[in-house]
Amino acid sequence: MRRIFGIGETVLDIIFKNNQPVAAKAGGSSLNTLVSLARVDVPVNFITEIGRDKVGDNIMLFLIENDLNTEFVCRFDEGKSAIALAYLNEQNDAEYEFFKEYPKQRLQGQIPDFTADDIVIFGSFFGLNPAVRPRLLEYLQAARNNGAIIIYDPNFRKHHHQNREQLIPVIEENFRMADFVRGSDEDFINIYGLTEPDEVYAKVAVHCSNLIITAGSKGVYTYGTKHHQHYKVPIIDPVSTIGAGDNFNAGIIKALLECDIYKSDELVLSHSDWLNIAAYGIEFSSEVCMLIDNYVNTDFKARLSVNIDKRIQSVN
Repeated sequence: MRRIFGIGETVLDIIFKNNQPVAAKAGGSSLNTLVSLARVDVPVNFITEIGRDKVGDNIMLFLIENDLNTEFVCRFDEGKSAIALAYLNEQNDAEYEFFKEYPKQRLQGQIPDFTADDIVIFGSFFGLNPAVRPRLLEYLQAARNNGAIIIYDPNFRKHHHQNREQLIPVIEENFRMADFVRGSDEDFINIYGLTEPDEVYAKVAVHCSNLIITAGSKGVYTYGTKHHQHYKVPIIDPVSTIGAGDNFNAGIIKALLECDIYKSDELVLSHSDWLNIAAYGIEFSSEVCMLIDNYVNTDFKARLSVNIDKRIQSVN
């Protein structure tokens, strides 16, 4: 049985529309990815840190109810579980305000015994934060040394832009740790100031040869050592885009499982492999954009296989 590990921050997302709270959801990039995977019966393991407070207890209950393995969740007494206020604009894109109070010692749980069958995903500012980075690198190095596939999502937003020059070397170190990089066109504008996908790949390929760029209604661009392809996406009127990228990541992982892609294959993917990655990613992200949740509904798995067949035809 292949295992999936997500490493990242956990927050309680309080979502506002027209300045009124409309929902409160457990969130965080890796959490969103893992919950959607668990809802299509993929066994997942969460590596995170959560306070021993009422917010943390509620989040832990949610994780357990959604079949995430919490063996590697670190609970801390000093500080509070993180809260994020997500304000949806007219396009239903979110602007965030964060409230965080972490302990001095971060991510102090046991490092899993990673194997070559495993897939690990990490990213967002959690992947750059100096307070947690030394420990994060221990997890990533252990996964890399044991042959696991590593996926990195920079999720680099405008409010990080003022520290861009200092953070680019850290981002590029993460690129080198990864076997796949998946970012939005907005991420790479904020990181490199580049809008052309080919130019972005020229930058990323120095460090990681497999790149996926999601560009909203402009589609999906995939790059590998012997591959470059653009895929179309459906035109939708989204309810919320909060979990779109995270769920595209869930689709990538689901495709890696369905296509039996392992690190031992040196990750030189076929056209069919890339097509499946794009189709699954688009299917997961399109689904979640039509919801106020950060993850797919529990009934999504019942129609996934039929929808994927249709999606492959529509994007190819």
